[in-house]
Amino acid sequence: MFKNIFNLTQRAHQALTQDVHEKGSSLSTGPCPHQTQNTTVSNPLQLQILAKVEADYLLAEQHFKRQFPRPSVDFSLRGKSAGTAHLQTNKLRFNPVLLAENHDIFINEVVPHEISHLLCFHLFGKVKPHGKEWQSVMLTTFKITPKTTHQLNTQSVSGQQFEYFCGCGSINLTIRRHNRIVRGQTQYRCRHCQQTLTSFNPK
Repeated sequence: MFKNIFNLTQRAHQALTQDVHEKGSSLSTGPCPHQTQNTTVSNPLQLQILAKVEADYLLAEQHFKRQFPRPSVDFSLRGKSAGTAHLQTNKLRFNPVLLAENHDIFINEVVPHEISHLLCFHLFGKVKPHGKEWQSVMLTTFKITPKTTHQLNTQSVSGQQFEYFCGCGSINLTIRRHNRIVRGQTQYRCRHCQQTLTSFNPK
């Protein structure tokens, strides 16, 4: 489930928006190509993401009444992260496996989430990753409730899991935790019954 849902007051929204407009004329945006920088994508889903990135940037430019340099975009991200924003290099990375399995959430939430990080960097400089500035961009520009985590199907990228048992029943452990148990480096306890997890069912 999503966690850490943030809310801003209307006064905070207005103050941040006013501050951006006042500073906008003195901020350097650099080159502003008409399209997102990626010339190697042929996958239809990834092409839709590139189109969404461009559409969201056009929306942001209309909202803030200024131009923003377009980021480079690649689809090389692995693991359970859906996307990342690299502020210094103005780059977006997306997870192609999670994109294929969670297309709608990527379009509606992941893309504007990551773009908002880059926009905040151009507007405010270095600020807290999910602070009031980022929340304001999400709410006022994209009309999306700010959320710091995603709710995606990550089963295919979760890796091999091993079944262990406690007084409550069975628990799946990652291969890293399983290997630590096998090597005798540690033991794990159930948070609820406080029993040490075992690889065999005691019942």
